[in-house]
Amino acid sequence: IVEKNGFSDKITLIQGKIEDIELPVESVDILVSEWMGYFLLYESMLDTVIFARDKWLIQGGIIFPDKAIMYISALEDSAVKRDRIDFWNDVY
Repeated sequence: IVEKNGFSDKITLIQGKIEDIELPVESVDILVSEWMGYFLLYESMLDTVIFARDKWLIQGGIIFPDKAIMYISALEDSAVKRDRIDFWNDVY
């Protein structure tokens, strides 16, 4: 994709775990990562992004994406409640 769009002289792709690789430069201006995982909680790689930020990102550099919003709503599933919780009211 990088080469087909004419950016191979500006963008270098390096494959590997961020903790194990070495970059051909001392610092970077931007970190781009899909670090949030789904629902911002599962498979979160925030610790890995912080590692990369501390090791390579210049002062004032940018991390993308840089924010996320989570909306939460309380609800009740009466069938699940009846099967899993109300069951304990009369186990005999």
